[in-house]
Amino acid sequence: MTEILATATAVAPITAALVEALKKTGYIPKNLTPISALLVGFLLGAASLPVFEIALAHAMWAGGISGLAAVGLFELGKQSKGGRTNANDRT
Repeated sequence: MTEILATATAVAPITAALVEALKKTGYIPKNLTPISALLVGFLLGAASLPVFEIALAHAMWAGGISGLAAVGLFELGKQSKGGRTNANDRT
């Protein structure tokens, strides 16, 4: 379990940055950001296998956690900037 959390902690900022870049360039619609973050997290988790030397299932689990954390980072960033965070937010 410790390996999964350590991997997720290392991968989460990269996941957040990639998803934000994809969102800003228009490759993904803003309403699909959570699903995109989860998928990017899974891919980065799998890509982290050579670095962290953990099982594939653990790497994918860590990637999923990092994707969910990335979405949480977006929401936290919106709140700290004073942005809207309700369901009608289209910014």
